[in-house]
Amino acid sequence: MRQLVIILLFSIGNLTYAQYMDNNKLQEIIQKNADTLDGIVGNWKFIYKEIPMLCITDETNNRMRIIAPITESNHLDKDLLLDSMTANFHSALDVKYAISNGILWSAYIHPLKELTNEQVENALSQVYYAAKTFGTTFSSTELIFGGRNSNEEPKEEIKEEKTRKF
Repeated sequence: MRQLVIILLFSIGNLTYAQYMDNNKLQEIIQKNADTLDGIVGNWKFIYKEIPMLCITDETNNRMRIIAPITESNHLDKDLLLDSMTANFHSALDVKYAISNGILWSAYIHPLKELTNEQVENALSQVYYAAKTFGTTFSSTELIFGGRNSNEEPKEEIKEEKTRKF
């Protein structure tokens, strides 16, 4: 009897979170949140809070990305590259800084079908903030996970870890 109750609880919980995102739902969410929207289904360009963005989907392979261009990659010095890689670990959260075709992007990449409406809205916000804060806090939100300045000396146990051969 106890096992049946547990199975029922998990089944009901899964039903309430079940969602199937597709291009039509995604377009509605972007249209609701963006200042402008242009393009074709699965390949949109839009402005979100004055930041140009793209959303590209592949329903067949269950992939989606929302990206915002930041700068040409040849404008990046070693320190900016290092800071952006550090931010990918500490402060960019669900968004990552990435380079493609000579452009540095703020990028959110996720399976399409499993997305919720809230995740899409959060993704738009994070892509926006990561683009806006590049070069300063490198953050996609106000939340930063235990980051330290890249110029700080690592703790002794971390120094030892770096010397090991993998």
